[in-house]
Amino acid sequence: MTTFALDADQQSFRDVVRQIAVDRIAPRAAEIDEKAEFPWDVKEVLASNGLLGLHVPEAYGGAGADTLTFALLVEEVARVCASSSVIPLVQKLGSVPLLVGASEEQKQAWFPRIASGEDLISYCISEAGAGSDPASMLTTARRDGDAYVLNGTKVWISMAGVSRLYTVLAKTDPDAGARGVSAFLVRADDPGFSVGKSEDKLGIKGSPTCQVHFDDCRIPADRLVGEEGKGFTYAMQAFDHTRLIVGAQAVGIAQGAIDFATGYMREREQFGKPIGSFQGLQFMLADMAMETEAARQLVYAAAAKADRGDA
Repeated sequence: MTTFALDADQQSFRDVVRQIAVDRIAPRAAEIDEKAEFPWDVKEVLASNGLLGLHVPEAYGGAGADTLTFALLVEEVARVCASSSVIPLVQKLGSVPLLVGASEEQKQAWFPRIASGEDLISYCISEAGAGSDPASMLTTARRDGDAYVLNGTKVWISMAGVSRLYTVLAKTDPDAGARGVSAFLVRADDPGFSVGKSEDKLGIKGSPTCQVHFDDCRIPADRLVGEEGKGFTYAMQAFDHTRLIVGAQAVGIAQGAIDFATGYMREREQFGKPIGSFQGLQFMLADMAMETEAARQLVYAAAAKADRGDA
């Protein structure tokens, strides 16, 4: 496999983000997961450095960065704190359907606050009986004059309860399968919208994962994203843009584990010398590093292919 080389700008960006992560996020990482509380201070660090609008086009207040640069951001944050890495990842996931489907007027109205980090945005597609299969979802959106009325429940929604905005997939034509799915922008203060308790998880506890309920949730008709029946297309494009970013997150977590293990092997002594001097442990660490680097190269290559449009 050919090694993927970052260009000078990408290397510089990675170094800047790494320093921010080490100085401002890493010291909070253990406490964030121990208390299982959303790290608002970390969110502000990311926002103040322009990192929550990294993927948003410059025309709407963002940086207009490519997919590979965004992958570097998530990798470096995940390296020190998995919970914190969810913030930019979900910010992109929730906003991609708007990027690909919203009208120019909608983008001008919604994206400046998303790009600045003032508004966090979650993505609501999964249901208990449908997973990520939009064609099988039960949540509906019924047109009622100059509004839509949403009913249903979404599950496993990342950052639910802390986000102000929610991109929601719902059936506008229940009999049309995937072609009957539409996308909507729902606000946390819309009547009929509510968030359930956060799920108990093994990790990433500083990022809430909750059910989201729509009980006759009434929203203005101009919150329909794009056209009726196009939601499935927007959903698939959102996954195309973000699934590989989850890979970058996993690479960052793996690298963080290697960093921790390396430090421990240097400090821990047995039989009068650091355990890192024992070849058996060196073999294990070398295998970890090799497998992580292989995964990293795959993620970078996939991101570059996505940016070129030949994925």
